[in-house]
Amino acid sequence: MPWIRLVFALTVRAVLNPRLAVDLLRVAWRFRIRGWYARFPFLPVPSVRYVRWRMYTAYGKEDAIPPADDVIAYARWTGRQP
Repeated sequence: MPWIRLVFALTVRAVLNPRLAVDLLRVAWRFRIRGWYARFPFLPVPSVRYVRWRMYTAYGKEDAIPPADDVIAYARWTGRQP
């Protein structure tokens, strides 16, 4: 449930700020699992193992849920990268 809350918070902020929406979509696309189109559920989502590793390296716990502000800061940072 907390991941759903995070997605909802990011969706609301993206609707209010279209530039942020572009940055968030760019991050989501970078995190997708390779070959997503050949595996059920046929959605470009990241692997659970990768997300758990990212949360461990960022927050010290595999089951951490990042604050929306951290995700937004990362998305804005990557939006400025070539």
